[in-house]
Amino acid sequence: MPHITLKMLAGRTDEQKRNAARKLSEALTEAIGCTPSHISVSVEEYTPQQWQDIYKKDVAENDKLIITPDYDPKDMLK
Repeated sequence: MPHITLKMLAGRTDEQKRNAARKLSEALTEAIGCTPSHISVSVEEYTPQQWQDIYKKDVAENDKLIITPDYDPKDMLK
């Protein structure tokens, strides 16, 4: 443990997803000093329409959020 879940819009290549997961794992290892073999990373992809509900639940209504984004998710629907 720890486990990272990366949520993003669909459309990136498998190579991009693997690269992002690897870099997240490296950053976490450096930031908290955990053992790399203990880290797991999953990638969840969404359409802009699906992201509206996920954003509301996981971002807008999340009292544990540490970094807050500066965008309106509805802009993705344009």
